[in-house]
Amino acid sequence: MTAPSSSTFQLFDLRVETVAPTGDRPMLCSSKPGDYFELKGEVLSMPGDQGFSIYSLAAVLPLLPAKQRATSQGDWMNRIACPDPMCGSTLLVRRTAVSTWSQDMSGIITLIDQKKL
Repeated sequence: MTAPSSSTFQLFDLRVETVAPTGDRPMLCSSKPGDYFELKGEVLSMPGDQGFSIYSLAAVLPLLPAKQRATSQGDWMNRIACPDPMCGSTLLVRRTAVSTWSQDMSGIITLIDQKKL
């Protein structure tokens, strides 16, 4: 990621994919291994013929804004467990690209100039 100007910011585009369990816990959610959705900015999309469990979405959605931003090398938030404790599947979060956004593309809130504080 390069340093954006004061009126722009950069976000990673994300792909979140269902991964089959490797242990003895079965896959219980309605997703199949390889099912995915993508997040570009604030827009979530998935293939037209595929659904996604709302419980799996609820488990991963709060973490995605953090994954869209630069994190430390030791960041561990790339694999999220299924919220069903009996299900062995995970959701793998991958960064696929970097997009630059301008402040006016994402809202009309004026940022406070830190020098004036």
